[in-house]
Amino acid sequence: MEKDRWETISNLPNTLSFIRLGCIPLVLLCLNFPGRWGSFLAALFFVMASITDILDGFYARKYGAVTVLGKFLDPLADKLLVSMAMIMLIPLQRIPVWVVIVIIAREMTLTGLRAVAVNEGIVIQASTLGKYKTIFQSVSIAALCLHYSYFEINFHVVGMTFLWGALVLTLWSGWEYFRQFIRIFFAPIQPK
Repeated sequence: MEKDRWETISNLPNTLSFIRLGCIPLVLLCLNFPGRWGSFLAALFFVMASITDILDGFYARKYGAVTVLGKFLDPLADKLLVSMAMIMLIPLQRIPVWVVIVIIAREMTLTGLRAVAVNEGIVIQASTLGKYKTIFQSVSIAALCLHYSYFEINFHVVGMTFLWGALVLTLWSGWEYFRQFIRIFFAPIQPK
């Protein structure tokens, strides 16, 4: 029994989620040194962490390695990575505070809605808009961590451009999730 539990905890998708959690302090530490090297390393660790998100989801679905721990750990690692990186970018004046508040408030609201839905036995599926939102957020945060110009590309401008796209997708996908929740949760009960 103990061996089965350990194998469940240490399967590849969960290990990748733990690696993503481990990258968070590295990103935060590097952002404490906001020069070129600190910014470059913060972006590098953030991109590495983002890649683990793609890989763990792909592997878990393809090989049926979905676990209860993974269902908890994967979204937790994602939300912590994005939230912590955005919060650290505020005092560096690389991201507007109100944008961070809107994005984190949306994440907390949807987490609450999903918890209520799960408690009622209702599954709210992830939407394509939500996946695009994640891509735009990840690109924007990586570019804003990088911040400086490299190869004549101003990464702060790139990051802000993707951030505005992420903000639109955040609000739009949040509204779609909310509508789906209302439609499912408050649907009239059909007589048998």
